[in-house]
Amino acid sequence: MSDIIIVNNLVEVYSDGTKAVDNISFSVKEGEFFGFLGPNGAGKSTTIKILTTLLRKTSGSVILAGHDLDKESKEIRKLIGVQSQETAVDGDLTGKENLMLQGHFQQLPSAELKERVNELLKLVELEDSANKRARNYSGGMKKRLDLASALVHKPKLLFLDEPTTGLDPQSRAAIWTYLEKLNKEERTTIFLTTQYMEEADKLCRRPAIIDHGQLIVNGSPAELKQQIGGDTIAIKLPEGNANGVLKERSRKIASSIHGVTKVLETDEGLAVIAQNAGQIIPDVVRAFDQNKIPLVSVSFSSPSLDDVFLQHTGRRIRPEELQKKPVYAFSKVPRRRHKMRFH
Repeated sequence: MSDIIIVNNLVEVYSDGTKAVDNISFSVKEGEFFGFLGPNGAGKSTTIKILTTLLRKTSGSVILAGHDLDKESKEIRKLIGVQSQETAVDGDLTGKENLMLQGHFQQLPSAELKERVNELLKLVELEDSANKRARNYSGGMKKRLDLASALVHKPKLLFLDEPTTGLDPQSRAAIWTYLEKLNKEERTTIFLTTQYMEEADKLCRRPAIIDHGQLIVNGSPAELKQQIGGDTIAIKLPEGNANGVLKERSRKIASSIHGVTKVLETDEGLAVIAQNAGQIIPDVVRAFDQNKIPLVSVSFSSPSLDDVFLQHTGRRIRPEELQKKPVYAFSKVPRRRHKMRFH
């Protein structure tokens, strides 16, 4: 497959001197489901705004579907569909009218447009609500309508900037299903940005981790997880003691345990990388007990993309939404996890 996106040495510096995108290079193959995974402020949205002609880059080169971004932006806009973080539906119009309006903007013939609108309403399961004003739609319904609007003209390349932020688990799962179908059955190339590890893991055949405007690493989820080199044991220390001297002592103790290959610091304590982590947890508990260091909890899991991010950046991704809502609300991708608490 040929490359549909080619980015070389892309830089974006804001007027205040902030380097939002720091000399990144990457390519995306036609028909691929590609993703940028990173926290707020990593440079994900800025990159998408540049690629979709909404923001002028500082330097570097971009080729989309054979078109030079600097010289052929009009041609590029005809080929792409864009869904931004904020929904762009008109609340005064019905769902159907929103799609018809978008089709008129794209200058689609009336007969073709009506057929396409009905097709999209069925795709995003809004047929029963097609004639209701969009202001009365739920957040999930608005997101699905917004996605349908980006698909009216059957774009060759679809850009999605954190499309499921703020959605409940059911709506998020529904969006995932639509996107997988769109990519696999219609061969639409999709460029997704997300803060959610499980979203990148499930959807992207090749997620790239971006942080502080720099491209850290990319590869298939399986390839990235293999870099961890073992399971992760999460050690949570008592609140108020997760930093400083106690954390350093804990790090030395964990590093001395047979089978441990790496120890990383986290906000709550330590992440210990080890082969056969389940078998050495008793050794971990015993070692900390002998050194009179209390543990709030110890858990272990198979490698995740969050562990990959931690290994490369020294911290975990903390999506704002996950800090406000229970963790279980976003556990749509099962992971092997065992946990013991100590009182």
